[in-house]
Amino acid sequence: PQSWRPPNLVVSASGSVLLSEVVGTIKLKVFLSGMPELRLGLNDRVLFELTGRGKNKSVELEDVKFHQCVRLSRFDSDRTISFVPPDGDFELMSYRLGTRAKPLIWIESVIEKFSHSRVEIMVKAKAQFKKQSVANGVEIAVPVPSDADSPKFKTSVGSARYLPEKNLVVWSIKSFPGGKEHLMRAHFGLPSVEKEEDEGRPPIAVRFEIPYFTVSGIQVTTGAWGGGAMGLGWPQGGDPNGLGTGEWG
Repeated sequence: PQSWRPPNLVVSASGSVLLSEVVGTIKLKVFLSGMPELRLGLNDRVLFELTGRGKNKSVELEDVKFHQCVRLSRFDSDRTISFVPPDGDFELMSYRLGTRAKPLIWIESVIEKFSHSRVEIMVKAKAQFKKQSVANGVEIAVPVPSDADSPKFKTSVGSARYLPEKNLVVWSIKSFPGGKEHLMRAHFGLPSVEKEEDEGRPPIAVRFEIPYFTVSGIQVTTGAWGGGAMGLGWPQGGDPNGLGTGEWG
């Protein structure tokens, strides 16, 4: 099973955004004869300022890491990403942006306790992006008390499974279209409600992929190889998600 990365977007119980950043990659699939030098330009804020284009529609890249084929001296001098690529698939670069973003899948939860014998958890998930986009491979990890047992689940879509070794319920939704809303209910036997209260309630975690969707606004603005221009594909979002970027939140 995949491990859960540290979150890139953290929201408090009251709905306030406590942390918001984007971690992304640009991946290439290359099939070229010879060893041509390729060049890419991004809507990089430093580049836009160097070329007098201002800050409009530019992004401020942080923690940039390049594949070993990239000429770092060229990037340092004029922000051009110049490289002789290997064949096939590879990750050209990774980056981070401190972008203020709203949660694309909004989660609400209600926990009801009944005496000292059981607990019921209701989780509502709403896709807060446009209807033409679809989130794939959605997983919503809901913490449960460490002494919970006898799980029962009911979901409006997808399936739920209990991971007792991690004290989690994971609700999996294969396809989640924009604007839709779904519910999951979990019922557990609970010998000791007080123990759960002492432990506190860890946050609910969500991960997903949305193809052809980026929240950062990063764009590949120019591309060339040899003396000609390259055809540019639309950025492709995902985790890790042609020519395209993958971003996750």
